[in-house]
Amino acid sequence: MTVDEAARVPVVIVGAGPVGVTAALLLARRGVRSVVLERHQDVYPLPRAVATDDEICRILQAAGVGEEFTAITRPADGLRLLDPRHRVMAEFRRSRHGAHGYPQSSMFDQPELERLLRDALAERPECELRGGVEVTGVGPDTSGPVRVTYRDDHGEHELRADAVLGCDGANSLTREAIGGVWEDLRFEERWTVVDVRTTAGVRCWEGVDQVCDPARPATFMRVGEDRYRWEFRLGEGRETVRELVAPWLPPSYDGDFEVVRETQYTFRARVADRWRSGRVFLLGDAAHLTPPFVGQGLCSGIRDAYNLTWKLARVLRQGAEDGLLATYESERKPHARHVVRLAVAMGWAMTGGQDGAAALRRRALAAACRIPGVTELAGRDLSRPLTAGPLVRRGLRRGLAGTYCPQPWVNVDGRRTRLDEVLGDSFTVLTATEPGPSLTAIAHGLGVRAVPVTGLGDDGTLAAWLRAGDADAVLLRPDRVVMDVVPSGGRDFTSTAAWASLLHTTRSPIAARRPVEKSLLRSTAR
Repeated sequence: MTVDEAARVPVVIVGAGPVGVTAALLLARRGVRSVVLERHQDVYPLPRAVATDDEICRILQAAGVGEEFTAITRPADGLRLLDPRHRVMAEFRRSRHGAHGYPQSSMFDQPELERLLRDALAERPECELRGGVEVTGVGPDTSGPVRVTYRDDHGEHELRADAVLGCDGANSLTREAIGGVWEDLRFEERWTVVDVRTTAGVRCWEGVDQVCDPARPATFMRVGEDRYRWEFRLGEGRETVRELVAPWLPPSYDGDFEVVRETQYTFRARVADRWRSGRVFLLGDAAHLTPPFVGQGLCSGIRDAYNLTWKLARVLRQGAEDGLLATYESERKPHARHVVRLAVAMGWAMTGGQDGAAALRRRALAAACRIPGVTELAGRDLSRPLTAGPLVRRGLRRGLAGTYCPQPWVNVDGRRTRLDEVLGDSFTVLTATEPGPSLTAIAHGLGVRAVPVTGLGDDGTLAAWLRAGDADAVLLRPDRVVMDVVPSGGRDFTSTAAWASLLHTTRSPIAARRPVEKSLLRSTAR
């Protein structure tokens, strides 16, 4: 085995799928170098994930590919539940203008996304992709650098990393290396997935259809101009693709019909019992497996990358305490588990048996979804606020803390752009009015600006958001989650000591302007 020259690297990422490459790009934006190890030489050519939401589009914007990704997506109108005769039981509408600044639901082709991400990676000097390699070992977990061994055509190699991100999928070697095991959430079914190109007049709407038929549950969606996907639970017999999709095609259609891919999957619901050991972390399918019924499998992995990378960059680049990294699992795992359970519930709504009770459950679901506001609440449930913790300071009332700041279009210096492009990659203090001395001092201590929303030239979205949250100001984390709030009529954040110690860095402190801010002013987000 050879130890590569300059073998000590800040971060090694195992796996160059969308989650791994997004993590590398987000780290690069913060000046953190990484080496990405991938067994394939090129992008996997066949479609897999096809659906995303506005939050993920915003994260890809942060990774530097937002507009490029938008150009290859197709907005979708939401989700419908159909009965066995394809009659609509319930409809979950999704807006073309979500709070994050993008359509709430979009369709895309995963190989196109992966190519876009890899092209962006190639432009970043902080990133190096090594394809055609097999990772053979991670660890052991010690107080020093993590050893990563891999094999290529030239032999065995070793890297030493300050941190390792395991983005290596359901059969993760990284998960095995840290002693992680699956917690089974009790859903496992065999399905066949069919991707088709055709110019036929396919009967569809601009969204996703879930056919709630226990005898033959199915999912259908239009992915692109002439691209469609069907998913069917495997039954006892063996029907041809044309037989399976016949209800959606014109009668006796015999025109063009290209099966791009037909494959079988076992849909599972699982969450790893541990996501971290020292400086080794699990992301994406290495940490959680989600049935596809709410289109959140890949989305959950991208959320993992966004949550972890800013914290890891702060520790590696600025000397913040390792305790900051513990918030990755405590914040992401409950949300991932919630999404998995939501997908399982949707799966059981589609497939939950053929007895009388199952029929009653489906009728009850259809009736509930006719109640005004129910479908809107269900649609928002994917972006639940983070629970209170070290980086989410929540008072007695549930307010803005733990929620995402909306992203409207703004006008700055005569230029129309998205809010995050103005805020940058760091912390931000957003205020309803011109900030006073206290907020100015806190922003100065963090190395960021206190930004009055009245000067951003948006359509009033931010001011209305602060007003609805009964807030005069908020402190936004780099991932746009509200960390702390100045309530209306208040003078300061509720308790800087609760989170300032985690953000402490080894940099020289800025002279405190007020005694209460001394601990905070020892941290900087630059």
